[in-house]
Amino acid sequence: MAPSITHRAIPTPPGSQPAHQIEVVDDIMAEVLRKKTPAERLAIGFGLWRSARTLLRGQLSSLHPEWDAARLDREVARRLSHGAV
Repeated sequence: MAPSITHRAIPTPPGSQPAHQIEVVDDIMAEVLRKKTPAERLAIGFGLWRSARTLLRGQLSSLHPEWDAARLDREVARRLSHGAV
């Protein structure tokens, strides 16, 4: 029998977006991004990816100090690929 999944509301701080709402780029930021070259936009995206990976690895490392580097890398890859790895 599959485990049941319980959904619960995540408290949202005043002025922030609920977890289920997609954030929309405002017009000023959209204009800035339109002026970037494809290479510049790709570099921005890659920088965001690196930051997410670094933050996630640090969090996992503090939660699981017993994990070695290879185990941390596998878990980071699994989470960032939504389980595809």
